[in-house]
Amino acid sequence: MKTIILKSALAAFLSATALTSVNAQLKLEVQPAKPNIIVFLVDDMGWQDTSVPFWDSVTNANRKFHTPNMEQFAATSIKFTQAYANSICTPSRVSLLSGMNAARHRVTNWTAFKDKPVDYNDDKLMVPQWNVNGLSPVPGDPRSVYVTTLPQILKNNGYYTIQCGKAHFGAYGTVGADPLKLGFVKNIGGSAAGNPASYLAEDDFGYNPEKFILQADIPNMKKYWHTNTFLTEDLTKEAELAMDTAQMKKKPFFLYMAHYAVHLPYNADQRFVQKYLDEGLTKPEAAYAALVEGMDKSLGDLMKYLDQHNLTQNTIIIFMSDNGGFSHPPRQGNDNTQNYPLRGGKGSLYEGGVREPMMVRWPGVTKAGSICKQYVHIEDFYPTLIEMADIKRYQTVQTVDGESIVPYLKNPKKSDPERVLVWNFPNNWTGGNLGDDNAWMTSIRQGDWKLIYFEKYGRLELYNLRDDIKEAHDLAKKRPAETKLLAKLLTQKLKLYNAQLPVDKLTGKPVPMPDEIVGL
Repeated sequence: MKTIILKSALAAFLSATALTSVNAQLKLEVQPAKPNIIVFLVDDMGWQDTSVPFWDSVTNANRKFHTPNMEQFAATSIKFTQAYANSICTPSRVSLLSGMNAARHRVTNWTAFKDKPVDYNDDKLMVPQWNVNGLSPVPGDPRSVYVTTLPQILKNNGYYTIQCGKAHFGAYGTVGADPLKLGFVKNIGGSAAGNPASYLAEDDFGYNPEKFILQADIPNMKKYWHTNTFLTEDLTKEAELAMDTAQMKKKPFFLYMAHYAVHLPYNADQRFVQKYLDEGLTKPEAAYAALVEGMDKSLGDLMKYLDQHNLTQNTIIIFMSDNGGFSHPPRQGNDNTQNYPLRGGKGSLYEGGVREPMMVRWPGVTKAGSICKQYVHIEDFYPTLIEMADIKRYQTVQTVDGESIVPYLKNPKKSDPERVLVWNFPNNWTGGNLGDDNAWMTSIRQGDWKLIYFEKYGRLELYNLRDDIKEAHDLAKKRPAETKLLAKLLTQKLKLYNAQLPVDKLTGKPVPMPDEIVGL
């Protein structure tokens, strides 16, 4: 009898063990794959450069542009109406790949050639020793910020990482100029170039065999030379081929689709330009609007690709611009009117220079057609995408300043009015040629309040963005308590980041901190 009982117990044990093993195997098999990720970054696209309104009403600018694919995307995603980047391209791109605030990473202006700053001279101030060489994955590189990049972390966790379009992470002649050294396994058209010499394939994108032109350094795109295609279109085709490769390798992909559009030069995209000319736009403005629509078609083409390959439900798409819209000739209209109702444009720390169109579609998480009013920053992409990819264990050599926006993606009504955003631009972008609001500035936002410090003039300006999105009414003198509080908080943040300030030529010392302004 004992033998029978023992045999029965053993059989039950083996059966339970086998069942547990089968259940474990089934659990492994049904676990969802890591999501594919597309970051669709546009260059120099203003907050209003779309038929999708990001304000509480439709504007004349919204009516001018035709972006039907953005409209379709907005209907299926969450729209952020207060999303920010830096005022210039390379600082934003370094913040995206590092998660660092520009005040900390010190790549505070656009990069060009190794060891050569691009700033204009000034009669009163000098630029500090900012990181003119950009981002580097190698410790000790001079005038560079040492970073564990976002694509490197994704690559380490099984992603097929694709850089397509504009890179502009580092100066020509540095390791950071090569996306393949930064964690990308595929590079399509990315280099130290900040804009193309030409969008026209028939012009070989501006290549000249007798003279090196940095803007024409668009690698791996020669197959399109001597054709009648357009760079935006060609990059999209190459992105699709790269996603094909990821599928063949059975890997999730991270596509950094970073268009050169809509940056100068404003070559006319013949697929779209005529209707804008017929509507009475000047030739440059019609070409600009066509650049926008060509970018929009690229977004639509990528969404169609996902649908055709049954990838839509497991692919996250983030749409964003790298800085505010260019707001000077050859754009049509008076200076700094192109981003209305926002003040200023690219290069400025007024809203027109830093507020961007941003949308996110995360199937199964984000609510279609929802809107989030929480202010966020491009440095937030780093921790956000790592969380989206469900990567729990990773290390970085840099301090990450960005905050994950996943809570807002899950609950658009969630808000954090205590959060602080900081911008630092101790540089001279245009030498005053485009106005005094494109140089020597640092700024802070907390809640509805925003303070801007004009370092050359020792001037503080205070705005309430809830009541005055146009930044038309400086409240610094009327609201001294708020001015002092934000000046003190900005100073604390700048010191925490070990931020740089411009140097006074007379004293040889940095300009005063915001809370040291006389009369404050």
